[in-house]
Amino acid sequence: MNRVVVTGMGALTPIGNSVKEYWTNAVKGVNGIDFITKFDAADSKYKFAGEVKNVDLASAIEKSQLRKMDLFSQYAVYAAKEAVEDSGILGNVDPFRFGVYFGSGVGGFDTFTTEHIAFLEKGPRRVSPLFIPKMIYNIAAGNIAITFKAKGANMAVSTACATGSTAIGEAYRAVKHGYADAVICGGSEAAVNAFTVAGFGQCKALSAAETKDTASVPFDKRRQGFVIGEGAGALIVENYEHAKARGAKIYAEIVGYGSTCDAYHVTSPDPEAECTAAAVKEALKDIEVPDPSKIYVNAHGTSTHLNDLTETKTFKNAFGDDAYKLHISSTKSMTGHMLGAAGAVEAITAINALRNNIVPPTINLLEPDEECDLDYTPNNAVETEIELAISTNLGFGGHNACLAFKAVE
Repeated sequence: MNRVVVTGMGALTPIGNSVKEYWTNAVKGVNGIDFITKFDAADSKYKFAGEVKNVDLASAIEKSQLRKMDLFSQYAVYAAKEAVEDSGILGNVDPFRFGVYFGSGVGGFDTFTTEHIAFLEKGPRRVSPLFIPKMIYNIAAGNIAITFKAKGANMAVSTACATGSTAIGEAYRAVKHGYADAVICGGSEAAVNAFTVAGFGQCKALSAAETKDTASVPFDKRRQGFVIGEGAGALIVENYEHAKARGAKIYAEIVGYGSTCDAYHVTSPDPEAECTAAAVKEALKDIEVPDPSKIYVNAHGTSTHLNDLTETKTFKNAFGDDAYKLHISSTKSMTGHMLGAAGAVEAITAINALRNNIVPPTINLLEPDEECDLDYTPNNAVETEIELAISTNLGFGGHNACLAFKAVE
């Protein structure tokens, strides 16, 4: 089996348009949630989103190609470009051993909405010939491969809100078992539109808070739902020996991945948290687990009533009484829920926490839920020694994923 390391990272988020900017603001506890600007939300009870701000997508994508891509693909290529350039992988890997494992929760929903309106109002002849190749959720992976000439396996992963973590985990397995030398992996989402918000709202999943500082409050008893976010996260995962031979910088080693399904309900997590805990245990089964006081957990932490209770029970099931020693936080308190991009950006968070020995905060956690009684790092970052960082994600359909990272020894 090959050892697998992370040699490049890229991020586009509501609190930063690069990994450096994102991490700096995450440590500061910057709130990227604000009033929706992408559509007129005056008639909606859901007023807030975590939107990407002031990004120059043309800096990463040729203008002639921008119009051919839905926004979720543009976000994906933007983040992938930062990761690829950060890694120095181009020209240093066999293109046929260079893969892409990249996903999205809902794909090109902006395009779907626009073209459906055109179809209903103007008829089938007014539907764009670009409709399908812009909308299908695998096309972000396709556009990344085209941009960076990655001719190895190309997989589009969709496990709802666990997508980003699943994509990274499956890329890890591909490199570990020798199917690729390096993979661009992660997730993207651009679903802040009226149709999507209406849909999630009708699921009773969204926060109808009246202020941005009460909108996404994971593990707080005032929580009432998640805030939709957008963006992308990308990692370069690489065979350790391959990376070492080319003199690549190495951010962390991926030391475990767990993937399970609750097989319980289409939207609600299993309240017993057996399968979510099983994903965590699977990710940790082949490693020496350090003292729990030296473990950081980036929790899924959506700010929904059931998720936060389930995750609290997950960590107790996985670690027993040691769960009380863990350092845990939810960066969704700052970004909102980036859906298919969440796991990738949160993996980057976990890696940076490990590298910098800093636990980013769960902001606006002012009234802790008595049933969410672990250390969720309220409001301020904490400096502490971290030897293991894990990231957990849960998705509609019962999808669970957990990634584990350590420094390279």
